Amino acid sequence: MKKTCIVFLSLALVLGACSTNVQQPKPVERQLYIDVHNLEPGKVTAADVAGAHQKDLATQDKFGVSFLSYWVDEMKGKVYCLSESPNDSAIYKTHQQAHGLVPDLIELVTSGTAAAAQSHGSLFLDVHHLGAGNVTAKAVADAHVKDLAVQGKYDVNLINYWVDEKSGVVMCLAEAPDSAAMVNTHKEAHGLIPDEVHLVKQGN
Repeated sequence: MKKTCIVFLSLALVLGACSTNVQQPKPVERQLYIDVHNLEPGKVTAADVAGAHQKDLATQDKFGVSFLSYWVDEMKGKVYCLSESPNDSAIYKTHQQAHGLVPDLIELVTSGTAAAAQSHGSLFLDVHHLGAGNVTAKAVADAHVKDLAVQGKYDVNLINYWVDEKSGVVMCLAEAPDSAAMVNTHKEAHGLIPDEVHLVKQGN
């Protein structure tokens, strides 16, 4: 009996040692993306996108994606989705399986520091196409500081921005009385006028 107990004790110690050496799977690293859907002008509503977004949320875990927010320009038929994902393919597959509305473009982005919304004015998302390799996150951060110094003059509240250094695209989200206020803020601050300004509705 004594020998049997010793054998079991030894076996337990061996199994315990083995279990401590088993490597746990590393968590999948996720990056920040904005994907863009170019739909028909006037043919998309915020309600439609909200419904599609719920389908995305129901599907996202399968592909390791986490959708954070989205913006809709109903008039121009544009939808922008912000997410964390292991890669752009996972985002594409999530949209494809959830509702079939796959993005036309997926941007790998870095984010600025978000400011609080103040619930005044309308919400705008502007887009700067600066050219591949022509912009860095640091340069945009410096330009953003200049925007913040000027924005009060035009009653603008810049909430955040995102940069795709590879493609040279910068997107800025702000509250403003109109699109001209957004343009004038950028123009006076640093001269980098956006190529597109979208009046948007936000969803989460």
